[in-house]
Amino acid sequence: ITLAASWDRDLVQRWGAAMGAEERGKGVMIQLGPMMNLVRSPAAGRNFESFGEDPFLSAALSAADVVGMQSQNVVATAKHFVGNEQETNRTGVDSRIDERTLHEIYYAPFEAAVSAGAGAVMCSYNRLNGIYACENPDSLADLKMGMGFTGFVMSDWGATHSTIAAANAGLDMEMPGGDY
Repeated sequence: ITLAASWDRDLVQRWGAAMGAEERGKGVMIQLGPMMNLVRSPAAGRNFESFGEDPFLSAALSAADVVGMQSQNVVATAKHFVGNEQETNRTGVDSRIDERTLHEIYYAPFEAAVSAGAGAVMCSYNRLNGIYACENPDSLADLKMGMGFTGFVMSDWGATHSTIAAANAGLDMEMPGGDY
C-alpha cells in the first residue's frame, strides 16, 4: 500500500519483476498476487498487500504488477475475486453488491489484471449476493466471458464448498487439497 502512494506504474512493474525473479529463483512458478481488493475496512488483514481503496489506482498498479511478475515467467494470480473486503467473518460474510457497483468499482482491478495477461485468478471466501464466490455463476461468468479471462480460477485456501456447483460455475482448481 505504501508503493501505491507513489502512483508510479513503472516502479510497480519493476517491483513486480523483482518479486517474480525472486519467486522464480526459489523454484516458484505461481505467485499468489497481486491482491487487489479495495480497502473498504481499515482492519482487513490483507490490506498491506493491496494498492488501496481507489479502483482506478488499484487497476493501473495491478496491471503493472502482473506485467512485471509475468516477465519473469511466473504466473500472477489476481486475488481475491470478488467482494472480499473485510476480515471479520470473512468466510461467512455475504457481500451484497449490485451489478452496477460490481462493474464500476469492484471489477476494475480484475479487468485490468486480465487485460495485462494474468494467468490465474483466486476466488474468495465470502459469499457474493448469497452465493459463495467460488461457486458464483454470475461473477465467474463475468470474469471468463465478460472480461475474457482465459487462465485458471483457483480457490482461496479452504474456500471451496461444493463439487458440482463450483465446477459448473467456473472454478478450475481447489486449493490446497482436494476435498471436493
